[in-house]
Amino acid sequence: MSGAPIDNEALAHKVLERAKAHGAEQAEVGIRSASGLSAEVRLGEVDALEYHRDKGASVTVFIGNAKGSASSSDMSDDALERTVEKACALARQTSPDPCNGLAEREYLAIETPELDLDHPVDMEPEEAIERARTCEEAARNVDSRISNSEGGEFSWARGTVVYANSHGFLGGYTGTRYGVSAAVVAAEDDGAMQRDFWFSSARALADLEDAGDVGRRAGERTVRRLGARRLGTAKVPVLFEAPIAGSLLSHLVSAIRGSSLYRRSSFLVDMAGEQVFSPGITIHEQPHRKRGLGSVPFDGEGVTTEERDLVADGVLTGYCLDSYAARKLDMTPTGHAGGVHNLYLQPGAHDPQALLREMGTGLLVTELIGFGVNNVTGDYSRGAAGFWVENGEIAYPVEEITIAGNLKDMYQNIAAVGSDLDFRGNISAPSVLIGEMTVAGQ
Repeated sequence: MSGAPIDNEALAHKVLERAKAHGAEQAEVGIRSASGLSAEVRLGEVDALEYHRDKGASVTVFIGNAKGSASSSDMSDDALERTVEKACALARQTSPDPCNGLAEREYLAIETPELDLDHPVDMEPEEAIERARTCEEAARNVDSRISNSEGGEFSWARGTVVYANSHGFLGGYTGTRYGVSAAVVAAEDDGAMQRDFWFSSARALADLEDAGDVGRRAGERTVRRLGARRLGTAKVPVLFEAPIAGSLLSHLVSAIRGSSLYRRSSFLVDMAGEQVFSPGITIHEQPHRKRGLGSVPFDGEGVTTEERDLVADGVLTGYCLDSYAARKLDMTPTGHAGGVHNLYLQPGAHDPQALLREMGTGLLVTELIGFGVNNVTGDYSRGAAGFWVENGEIAYPVEEITIAGNLKDMYQNIAAVGSDLDFRGNISAPSVLIGEMTVAGQ
């Protein structure tokens, strides 16, 4: 396989040879190198300008089903020799586990699909600063009540990943990522303040949302929160806005990953093949999407990544397993060493305004605060802010509230899904309407 610099591939071969010489029966090595620039502007002035370049190697060896791992940011021959020695020494001091080992050869990726991930641009720091300044300035100019700023930021990064193991697998890929964001603060007459933000992220600079548009969106989102109130306690429909609805999928992934399942510390243990979501809900994974922010040709063990429905018509089709978890559960690995890749909830036909009309009266959540989710029971309780909705129209902003329920019930009680899906992250969802949750305020 190709797609990675030759020096990293040669370095990976050398590390595996050293591991074998030190007695490793199996070994794997991952080499990552990255460089990038981040420019931050606050109140029109440069607040921070940071350039980074780093490289590192991680080595894992197996001796008699015992595992040892070590890593190094020093890529010299002597340092890598010490890293391999340390990994082997740790393996000899660790209890063996029959489930340890590399992924079996038959599961390893044979071909590397072209994913169109690498779009480098020769950019001077001045251009990055100007893009950050444009974003913040557009946000501050939205309304005279915007009194302060947390800043505008523009960043780019380019990284290379190489993975090799003693089964003969060698693969690598290089990718770029660009981002622009702004966060500003608006003040009310009584001195109360509100904050919000917006961002755009993409593999190619040409796909990034215009910096001025991102800033204006940040400013508009901040101003609309002015005059926020608190609510009483009630059970009402809750609409999760698209930028935060993806968190509902993140909780699903946590519940069906291998470590949660073999430890039986998940509310979805033994639920593969069962109706977990409302009928009509499909959650799709697309690891080979061109220019996808989560796209990869293989997982962290070299296992093939494949497109699939994780949930089909509300039914959970399977789990997310690396090779260790697969052996523990007597299953096969699913290509999820390192996590999921471009997971998203299939959009529906309702635009955001139509979802508000369908909800009628209830809560639109635009921000979640804290992490009050119990992965064992599915109990869900998080701080929130957003808007109270009456007769399908936004009535007023709300803050300092808590929304609570249980993920089992929430998944089964999805009443509608929006059409407003975007792919600004690895896990994405359009707006999601839950039929009923407990909302607690004053």
